[in-house]
Amino acid sequence: MKLNKTKVIVFFIIIAVLAISFWWGGNAPGLQGWNVSTDNSKELESRPGGLKGSLTAEEKISLVEELTNCSSPGVEKGDTDYSVSLGMKIDEDTGKDKYLTDPVPEGKPVPIEPQNVEITDKELTCTMSVRCDTILNNINWLDREKVELVPEDGIIFQQENVTFYEGESVFNVLIREMKKNKIHMEFVNTPMYNSAYVEGINNLYEFDCGELSGWMYKVNDWFPNYGCSRYQLKEGDVIEWVYTCNLGVDVGGYLALGADS
Repeated sequence: MKLNKTKVIVFFIIIAVLAISFWWGGNAPGLQGWNVSTDNSKELESRPGGLKGSLTAEEKISLVEELTNCSSPGVEKGDTDYSVSLGMKIDEDTGKDKYLTDPVPEGKPVPIEPQNVEITDKELTCTMSVRCDTILNNINWLDREKVELVPEDGIIFQQENVTFYEGESVFNVLIREMKKNKIHMEFVNTPMYNSAYVEGINNLYEFDCGELSGWMYKVNDWFPNYGCSRYQLKEGDVIEWVYTCNLGVDVGGYLALGADS
């Protein structure tokens, strides 16, 4: 009888501990310091695109135009003559190449096609970083189970010098460094654009912070208008992968349609 009584007491102690843990779940390690409501359903509904999902490209552009009607400073439209002079084949009817890429601004590198590139064993050096600090400003747009994936400083991969090989692309370097540092990464190959598309890094995916959110990259402070598999690196390049919550507006990489600069 005494043994059964002890089991009953232990049982109720366990139940009490579980109840307390559940009650204080919002203050669990990893959530401390974050201004995250226990029920963020209203905040999620306020995200760009709300909760409905699957917005069309036109609807996304319309959402961004509600935020701004001009391009980010320094973001320029492409120069057709310049791009053609460097080998881009622009269709006169569409104004784009066969992979739907617009001309690049004067002074910027044109895309290369991965299948035509020869990668050598010559070692070169560039700089790379991966950040998601924009999420910190919109933390209540993020599903609660994703909050602990966001570093307190927003830095997933600290800026550092990394080695690459002559002929390699931004994508080659990203996938190698993420694997080497055991950082999750997921991508899909998109034949239409002849490039890999990065869906998620560190388990933070496109659309996790609204319909306009996702990963973007820039090289030497320029956001290329083509995929990361088509950007061939050169010695000393500075690569930055950044997470945007509103189609590039918050990271300085938005080009308004019809804008001159």
